[in-house]
Amino acid sequence: MRQQTHKRGRFTNKTVAIVAALALGGGGAAIIAANASASGDKSSGEERTLSATAGTISCPDVGQKLNDVPRQARTEVDRNLAELDSQVAKAYQRMANKEAGTDSVLTTLQQQRTATLDRIGTAISRSAQRPAGLEQMSACKMQTNFAGQGRGGQGGNQQQGGGQQGNQQGGGQQQGGGQQGGQQGGGQQGDGQQQGGGQQGGQQGGGQQGGNGGQQGNGPSPDDFVDITKVQPNVKEPQNQGNASKGTFVSECGVNEQGIRNSDNVIVAPGVGNGAHHTHDYVGNKTTSANSTNDSLAAGETTCTNGDQSTYYWPVVRVQDGTQEKDANQLGGGLEGNVGKILTPKSATIEFKGSPVGKVTAMPKFLRIITGDAKAFTNGTANANAHWSCTGFEDRQLTDKYPICPQGSDVVRSFAFQSCWDGKNIDSANHRDHVAFAQEDGSCPNGFQAIPQLVNKITYEVPAGETFAVDGFPEQLHKPVTDHDDFINVMSDQLMNQAVQCINSGQKCG
Repeated sequence: MRQQTHKRGRFTNKTVAIVAALALGGGGAAIIAANASASGDKSSGEERTLSATAGTISCPDVGQKLNDVPRQARTEVDRNLAELDSQVAKAYQRMANKEAGTDSVLTTLQQQRTATLDRIGTAISRSAQRPAGLEQMSACKMQTNFAGQGRGGQGGNQQQGGGQQGNQQGGGQQQGGGQQGGQQGGGQQGDGQQQGGGQQGGQQGGGQQGGNGGQQGNGPSPDDFVDITKVQPNVKEPQNQGNASKGTFVSECGVNEQGIRNSDNVIVAPGVGNGAHHTHDYVGNKTTSANSTNDSLAAGETTCTNGDQSTYYWPVVRVQDGTQEKDANQLGGGLEGNVGKILTPKSATIEFKGSPVGKVTAMPKFLRIITGDAKAFTNGTANANAHWSCTGFEDRQLTDKYPICPQGSDVVRSFAFQSCWDGKNIDSANHRDHVAFAQEDGSCPNGFQAIPQLVNKITYEVPAGETFAVDGFPEQLHKPVTDHDDFINVMSDQLMNQAVQCINSGQKCG
């Protein structure tokens, strides 16, 4: 059933201490908010949401360092990586409750992390060499101010791979020469937040958004938006060669009308509830959760009209208009800075395309692919693959900006997944190495073969003048560059072979 929402009154500023659990992979840069907005509606208790005014505990991101985990150890390792995140969350709770001073909290956290890292090393050592240097990743430090700009810079979309991977280069110049609703009145941008200033629809001090009284939470900031009409066309596609596979195969799976949502991530954190720390929309397989297995997915019902049981999920988009969602007081929702009304997509297209240089081969059943990086704001943009645009302007795409669309035009998110497979593995330790993007000419790197390329296109009718943002981990400040999409192939062999035949023969099926 669809989650129920209701409008709340204009916000008042409260000084509240809140806890933010952080991101996947055991990194610990979560936010402590000093100033947050609290609802005037007391019927459901005092709501707490994140503010961009923050200090952070910074811990080494263990998950990014573990690229060679034996398959039989991955589930145990993933669960321990999630435990590292839980430990950070508990450390913030101790600080918020003033149970101990900063030094004491960090000491306890280091002791907990040392034990968890030892379990990770032991799990790996049962079938491979124990990773060196694990113990060096146990210590965390307190950063008084959050370095909000990350390593990605504020550059425009530098698109690579024929429109497949928009890899933003640091220090680039913003496209479009400015944005509607940008910074005005002398407000300064600092640490990922807007301070003061009187911008159109933007934040007006004290963690409170102007306009309709909506809540700013922990982002986005006004300079995350750009007028799409001022962006130059930048989409380039590789030219088809003589043996190109020009067909397409479409699965019609709806727009999540049933409101199937959770804050799990079965690919990255199997068996761990709230492993994503933000909420996903699901179409396709109706049974997907942290506890899903290949067998349970294969037995699951689907929203797809052609019987495609695959799992397709992406972070929800919310409009920050002051509406309180059902998850306003839950982890994955308002307690982790994901505030506002969840928008049901206006449309969602799931299409599989071919290769411009040759034929494609069938995907293996239960192949898992993640495209984009939910932590691109702090990790840097090497794995970023966000594409934002507007209907009628899809020849121009943005990686690090949300689009401001003209009247009658809808917001578009599109994801062009990796289209090359290593021919052996349905997943990898970092959930990336078993697949790859095609090269600039459309060919696959050495050791990889072309598979049908999943391209998702999701549109939203955003109310005029409203701020919107994609759900994300607390410390990512809802930056558009963090958008990402996940897929597990659960097509029957018959349906996958049908898709391959359509694509390779140049037909349009579905």
